[in-house]
Amino acid sequence: MPPIQFGVLLFPSQTVDTAMPLDTLSSCSKHAISLWVAHDPTYAPLLAQAIDIEYHHIAPTLSPVPLTGGFKVLPSTTIAACPPLDFLLIGGPELDFQFSPEMTAFIQTHVAAGKGLFTNCTGALPVAATGVLDGRTATVNHEALEVARAKWPRVNWVREQWVVDGGVWTAGGACAGMDMMAWWVVERCGREVARLGFRGLDYVPRDVEGRVIVV
Repeated sequence: MPPIQFGVLLFPSQTVDTAMPLDTLSSCSKHAISLWVAHDPTYAPLLAQAIDIEYHHIAPTLSPVPLTGGFKVLPSTTIAACPPLDFLLIGGPELDFQFSPEMTAFIQTHVAAGKGLFTNCTGALPVAATGVLDGRTATVNHEALEVARAKWPRVNWVREQWVVDGGVWTAGGACAGMDMMAWWVVERCGREVARLGFRGLDYVPRDVEGRVIVV
């Protein structure tokens, strides 16, 4: 099976909104689990279940993209040159941020193709403006729920840690996005891989109701 093609759409946003979900994935990748195997060969059977994944950091140009905390990210590809993706992750910008027409079309095409979409924190707001959440149940940073309900009434906005509606996963605050991705990993790879990967992060995820759960 070919590696999962996982994209992150870059624009000025909160660093942890994308960094935490990405490291949750990376901790359960074949590369990460192979490091455990090198230390303890009894983990070798878990390699077959670990994630084989390639990342694409996407922006309109290859210029650095500023994130919070003074971080700047170098895109690995432009929107025009981006290879076909299996999943796309969108972090949270400021409340008045709007996608460019090129970004909007990119998201619309991705979702129309039946591919997976993750949003974290306020990322669901500009995504809602693209229309891809119309008729779906979704969440957003809970401090922005009333804004979302007023501006995009065609979306069924709910106050949950995260929501899954078909191939679209939306999370509330930044840390909820990490938990959302953790449960995607559990579903995809099983609890043993997740337990080992999260052990390296000293991380115990919460369930959709915010309760700490030991995987």
